[in-house]
Amino acid sequence: MVEMCRQGQGLPMRLLPSECRAARGLLNWRQADLADRASVSRSTIRDFEGEIHALQRATMDRLIAAFEEAGVELLGDAQSGTGARIRP
Repeated sequence: MVEMCRQGQGLPMRLLPSECRAARGLLNWRQADLADRASVSRSTIRDFEGEIHALQRATMDRLIAAFEEAGVELLGDAQSGTGARIRP
C-alpha cells in the first residue's frame, strides 16, 4: 500500500477527528455520505469523530482517499496546526 504524505512534508498522513469533521463540512457530506464513499460503516465515522475510538490504518486510508478523490486536501501537522481545504 502506498503511504500517503502530508502536503510537501514527506510525513505519513494521519487523519484527526477534527479534520474529518472539517473535510465533511467542506463537502457538505453527512457521516453516511462519507461512510458510503469510503466503504465503512456510519458508526465507524460517528465513533471516530466523537473520539470514542481510533481508526484502523486501512480504514483511515479509505477515509483519506475518499476526501482526496472529492477534491479535499488535508493540511498541516501537529506542530503547525491541521486543517482541510478544497484543492485549487
